[in-house]
Amino acid sequence: MENKPLYLKNEIQDYSWGSYSFIQDLLGTEQTDVPWAELWMGAHPKAPSKVQVNDEWQPLDRLIEQHPEEILGPRTARRFNNTLPYLFKVLAAEQPLSLQAHPDREQAKNGFERENHEGIPLTAPHRNYKDDRHKPECICALTPFWAMEGFRPISEMVELLSHACPKALSDAIEFLRQNPNENGLQRFFEALMTLPEPKIQQVIDETAANAITNQAQNDEFRWIKTLYEIYPEDIGILSPIFLNLVCLQPGEALFLNSGEMHAYLNGTGIEIMANSDNVLRGGLTSKHVDVAELTRALSFQPHSLDILTPQDRLSCEKVYPTPAEEFSLAVIHIDDNCTHRADKVLGPEILLCINGLGKIWWNDAEAPIRFERGDSFVIPASISSYRISGQAEIYKASVGELLTS
Repeated sequence: MENKPLYLKNEIQDYSWGSYSFIQDLLGTEQTDVPWAELWMGAHPKAPSKVQVNDEWQPLDRLIEQHPEEILGPRTARRFNNTLPYLFKVLAAEQPLSLQAHPDREQAKNGFERENHEGIPLTAPHRNYKDDRHKPECICALTPFWAMEGFRPISEMVELLSHACPKALSDAIEFLRQNPNENGLQRFFEALMTLPEPKIQQVIDETAANAITNQAQNDEFRWIKTLYEIYPEDIGILSPIFLNLVCLQPGEALFLNSGEMHAYLNGTGIEIMANSDNVLRGGLTSKHVDVAELTRALSFQPHSLDILTPQDRLSCEKVYPTPAEEFSLAVIHIDDNCTHRADKVLGPEILLCINGLGKIWWNDAEAPIRFERGDSFVIPASISSYRISGQAEIYKASVGELLTS
């Protein structure tokens, strides 16, 4: 294997909620007949990136199997069993994604083994667990990005519910008012998600009518109206009431730990996560929904949002602080006054150019590799150092601070 940055050819996921133009424009291609939702950069076996080695395109996961320590570095190879621990994405959402959460390590391991034992194929639409790994993640906005994340403070929830559905949910609202704690919230949520069909539609109709009438009052009611227009029979339209609602501005980010209920609503962003595809859905989707399994995964600790902004680290580089050991996300801005220098590469890195163009120099290479908007590369750990010059905005994925600090 050549000891140099390896150009990536990445897979596209064309989910129905995606965009007809954003990822296409990033990659310099024409608009497509199907929406492109996600660009995957990494070595997930479902859709690994390909790299060119000896004039042949190879899946990155297979190349890592052949050269684990060269690409991952000894510590990452040892800690993560010779696998790349993160998955790096561009996400483009023109329609809301499903109401969902991701399991923790124990639930993912047990669920994966259980569904294997039950003989459920990995590709089965009703399968919950695609692998045995947890999935903390971080989303960073490239454009204004609407999202819901985590249960909001219960006092806010009660106030919004009292305006949205004061009749059909009067008893539930009073129960939550009298039990403003994790146990009370869990009982409220489970009852809401398992209402009988006639009652569900009663709640939806009242909530939607009040939201439409009062949509100018707040963003929660405006999003309830939008969700109702797409999913008129889904109790998940109430989610802007019980989850924190936010519009991230470009450069702002959220970290989502396992068990945090969330849904991305609209916008484009950079996403990085542990290398897993496990999703437990609760609504706002035509895909498989398993409320019981979702509820077992959820954290019912209400909280306010913690919006991340990048912190200075190296020359031209700022990092988003997260507790994840699998990944770290950074943004690099280079120009005539700042050349990025990485003098100590301890683990595998993936670089994605969002804007501009530049050159990558590494080790004692005689000539650089040129890149432009939309290009991405994996930097193997065997490269001891590199520098980037030009005028560009680059997002960088690497292994978490617990390993590389």
